[in-house]
Amino acid sequence: MRVLRPDQMRRIALAAQGFDRPRPAGRIDIRHLRGVVRRLDLLQIDAVQTVERAQYLPVFSRLGPYPRDVLDDATYRRRELFEAWAHEASLVTIERWPALGHRRGHWSSRRAARLEAECPGYIAKVRDEIAARGPLTVSELSDPGERTGPWWGWSPGKAALEALFAWGEVAIAERRGQTRAYDLAERVIPAAVRERPALDRDAAHRELLLAAADAMGVASADDLADYYRLGVTASRAVLDDLVRTGELEPVEVTGWDRVAYRALSARLPRKVQAAALLTPFDPLVWYRDRTERVFDFHYRLEFYVPAGQRRYGYFVMPFVLGDTLVARADVKADRRAGVVRVHGAFAEPAVDPARIAGPLLDELRILAAWLDLVGVVADGDGALDHALRRAAGAEAVAVGGS
Repeated sequence: MRVLRPDQMRRIALAAQGFDRPRPAGRIDIRHLRGVVRRLDLLQIDAVQTVERAQYLPVFSRLGPYPRDVLDDATYRRRELFEAWAHEASLVTIERWPALGHRRGHWSSRRAARLEAECPGYIAKVRDEIAARGPLTVSELSDPGERTGPWWGWSPGKAALEALFAWGEVAIAERRGQTRAYDLAERVIPAAVRERPALDRDAAHRELLLAAADAMGVASADDLADYYRLGVTASRAVLDDLVRTGELEPVEVTGWDRVAYRALSARLPRKVQAAALLTPFDPLVWYRDRTERVFDFHYRLEFYVPAGQRRYGYFVMPFVLGDTLVARADVKADRRAGVVRVHGAFAEPAVDPARIAGPLLDELRILAAWLDLVGVVADGDGALDHALRRAAGAEAVAVGGS
């Protein structure tokens, strides 16, 4: 069995995610986006907007400043991606519609039955209204109902739309700001894709696990199952078959206590010279156990931790430099002040803050410019915060701008 060292594992993981290539030097367009999507297969959506909406940031991390409407255009006009429950709520490549078919219909039938019992015929009426009127948001329904009762703050209209969405009867036609507009799936999903038969669970798992393996390069069974939130037990049997058919190679990673699987597409570059800030929802770091195994980087979300108990901050972005996660920064896009605000920056224990402050400052400035903000403000009082200010040329609070 092939044995991989930790440094080789890091380079494979970064290459699979597209961090082994320089960012485009010129105008960034749909072709560049397709390259990112081809590698990642999906982009997680999340409501947190401390810096920018979650789906836009992984593309920025790989391409640098790009027009956000390129992603919107690919999703809601070109129909090259679609919204689905995949790794949580996600934008997924359109080719995965048949592979996710085995999940449609499993959105808590108990919840739908409860709504139907309380409001007989209501779900069908909502579907009929969309069929007659076209894309609708919840508030545009003729009878959306009130946000009361056991619907987690949802109105009956929202619950009905989400049931229809999960069943594949409606799809997200567009977003109006953050608000979803729902339309019949037959008017959103291209016919050539929609008419393919849905895959059964084993065939779907096979396709999705191979896609996850391509996106990670080398991964454990738990890593692979997490990418599309598949059951680990069911995934193991499929992985065994993929090894038997030669579509995955079992490998050993030094220091791991579990077998790993190498995608046939996995590359091991001699060197990776990445420099990028990562959203907490980036597929390189979203499975925290894997992040620790691959990068020796302990990372947890602290959104819901009381402010006084947070170790690093609210929206903490890991910083990859070379082939290592060297630091993290608690970042906020302070649009009222017109700056990217760094509440605290923290180098990893073995990392010299003076060595990484310049590259980190460069990335923060690039992020600020992409967000149409004029600079970077470092509020923290740690060693890396001070190094950021020194990298700007003076012990000033404002360390960027124009």
